[in-house]
Amino acid sequence: MATTQHQRAPGGGQPPGEPVRVPFPVVDEVARHCAQDAEPSTVHIEIHLPGRVDEERLRSAFAAALARHPRALMRERPRGPLARRYEWELTAAPDTDPVSFPPCAPGALERARAGALDRAPALTAAPPLRLDVVREPDREGCVLLFTVHHTALDGPACLRLAATAAEIYSDSPAPPSPAPARPAAAPLPRQARTPALARPAQVAPGSPGPAPVPGNAMLVAELPVPRRESGAPYTVNDQLMVATALTVAGWNRAQGAPGADRRPLRITMPVDDRTRGPEMPIGNGTRLVEVGFTAAELAPGTDVAALLRTTAERTRALKAQPRPQLGHGAGLLTVPLLPVAARAALTRGLRVAAGPWTSTTLLSNIGRIPYPLDFGDAGRATAVWFSAPARMPRGLTFTTASTGGRLHLALRWSRTLLGESDGARLLDLFTRHLAATSSEAI
Repeated sequence: MATTQHQRAPGGGQPPGEPVRVPFPVVDEVARHCAQDAEPSTVHIEIHLPGRVDEERLRSAFAAALARHPRALMRERPRGPLARRYEWELTAAPDTDPVSFPPCAPGALERARAGALDRAPALTAAPPLRLDVVREPDREGCVLLFTVHHTALDGPACLRLAATAAEIYSDSPAPPSPAPARPAAAPLPRQARTPALARPAQVAPGSPGPAPVPGNAMLVAELPVPRRESGAPYTVNDQLMVATALTVAGWNRAQGAPGADRRPLRITMPVDDRTRGPEMPIGNGTRLVEVGFTAAELAPGTDVAALLRTTAERTRALKAQPRPQLGHGAGLLTVPLLPVAARAALTRGLRVAAGPWTSTTLLSNIGRIPYPLDFGDAGRATAVWFSAPARMPRGLTFTTASTGGRLHLALRWSRTLLGESDGARLLDLFTRHLAATSSEAI
């Protein structure tokens, strides 16, 4: 992948001085095909700092961070009606200043959160993200709130940009980040399999109101990290997975969803094998796997300890198995045999047709934040929240990260599926089921 802005592309097909062109990878192209204004595909990240950053220093530091990670300086290249590829252009500098300082006012954080869910950054201007520095008169410190267009970048890539900006701002290089753990290869356990043609349960509708507004809504919460006994065969990620499955199963039963006691649940889980150091590839780098649960495993009175062990076997095996980012079929949709307009229509049609077989929900666990996010006199991050898009037909996502020994959860949902009170009920269910996975409760 090219990272230099003004060089001749390999093969000599690009005149000197023009921006480097990069064909959309499979993940980017599929996301671009399915983009819609009603439910923008955004990733929201907020970094809470105990102090307040200096405006000019932050602008300078973030500009320098983009220069160190030039793959983030991308914009969608204009194309003709018969073009067979989407292409990114890598620019030498930002087209627009991505950093803004909204007025310090009551309710500024809620407005910034709403904007992150409702308005995606433009793909036609580099970089495809924005950073709002949010301050409120009755709140100490500030919040760095990123809105990322998920067609171009994912949460871990944006967090790497933030970490580099923090290092530059504070003039204190961070210690090397550990590489993500890669479990030994293992066969998928027999009990993890569900029938290939079995339709998974979907999240039962709640009470979105008589005329729900399109788009996403979100709740954030700070929870204790569930305890584990030393040497436990499962991870915090497995505890989160079990809590998510039990939450959705319990919600569906309470809503009287058809097949709630028969249909399996499938939970999409992003897996990120990238290094976390300064050389981390920027873009959409996670691969998606699905963790299956039978209805019987999630019935009332289930043995949580046994379910944790079974879930650990499944997630460990899935992480170890090599797999394309979106599975083996997605690559066929991006073969440039037809113009992108025709492939986009085909992809959207297939997405609608496959809606009933879409996974039940998504759990994206960033894990322990691997960077100090030290902004010098503004202090180190005290909390970091992420949220992933919650587009229909899935309509509900759980995103978690941990900082300072606390778990930061974002529950995000489609307003056409759930209402505000439904989100609060789901958050309560998740909190109780997560506590049930603690070693103190099992």
